[in-house]
Amino acid sequence: MLVHICCSVDSHFFLEKLQRDFPHEKLIGFFYDPNIHPYSEYQLRLLDVERSCKKLGIELLEGEYDFEAWMEAVKGLENEPEKGKRCEVCFDRRFEISVKKALELGETKITTTLLVSPLKSQEQLKKSGDIFYKKYGVEFIAFDYRTNGGTQEQSRITKEEQLYRQDYCGCIYGLTMQREQQNRLMDEMFSPISNQTLPSSIEERIQMYKKRVELEDSGVEYKIVKYKFLNYRQFSFRVVENRNDVIPAYALSYSTLPRKTASGRVDFEAKNIHYFNRDEIKFITLDFFNELCGGCYESINELIFNPPNFHEETKIRDILLDSGYDLTPIIVVKNILNSKLLVELDSKIYEDSGEKLIIL
Repeated sequence: MLVHICCSVDSHFFLEKLQRDFPHEKLIGFFYDPNIHPYSEYQLRLLDVERSCKKLGIELLEGEYDFEAWMEAVKGLENEPEKGKRCEVCFDRRFEISVKKALELGETKITTTLLVSPLKSQEQLKKSGDIFYKKYGVEFIAFDYRTNGGTQEQSRITKEEQLYRQDYCGCIYGLTMQREQQNRLMDEMFSPISNQTLPSSIEERIQMYKKRVELEDSGVEYKIVKYKFLNYRQFSFRVVENRNDVIPAYALSYSTLPRKTASGRVDFEAKNIHYFNRDEIKFITLDFFNELCGGCYESINELIFNPPNFHEETKIRDILLDSGYDLTPIIVVKNILNSKLLVELDSKIYEDSGEKLIIL
């Protein structure tokens, strides 16, 4: 039987149930989910599914990540709600490819782990599966493992196995609507040009879950624990001299401006920190930045495209200001200018939660 897999939270429980109920059935997992966006989130979910299938002893195949074809398929349905017409088209797309994979492998039955997701309509799934049974002759088996305490058991297994528990279905349109309803920043879509790994980002989770696999392979016991903190994202930043000339500059993490712009001049200097006469802004030279971080940056552009990691950068802020609560902008420039400057900085501080590995 070919089992279409959407994520480890659904698949681990679902596959365990299938193994118990059909001990003589060969199960083949098929991860085909071009709806998942961004691609880093797709990689993270696949990573956790690979670990899950390995633990269960189930072969796993990966389908093509044909995101552009999926986008074309759901065109015009961008504003449909969860369980609406866009989901139907999404199911049809994934089921058709899954059915073709089953035929390629000589399988006559398919099912999907989407059946156990409380966010998905089983009726929609059955309807889509039946269409392709009539078209291709591959039987769709609709197992109902939600009832009789199934959802509670699934939750228990998710915690015991420490599976990656995503908080959106995967599709860009569902994510957009969900974050708007929650009044939350859609930080899943941030990807700095510097490739710096941001706190509580998908990239940070990928690093952690890869480390988890390494620990398991080495027989090291661990726990994944959550923590709450104030997160930071920078949308845009620049420094302009004499209204027209943009100066190469770099704003350290947790730099904020309440009105997003400030105009003024450097007023004085003390201990290599140059104080602006507006909004407590502080400038430091690239040479002093190198001294603080032990770096050897030769230009601001080099710093912009290859900065220190996020946590090292916050340590520099703490050294300069001797406070973990100071949110004033710290700006790195090649040389301090005495002319009038316009600082434009759009950023956001917000409550967030993250995960980290604790080695036992």
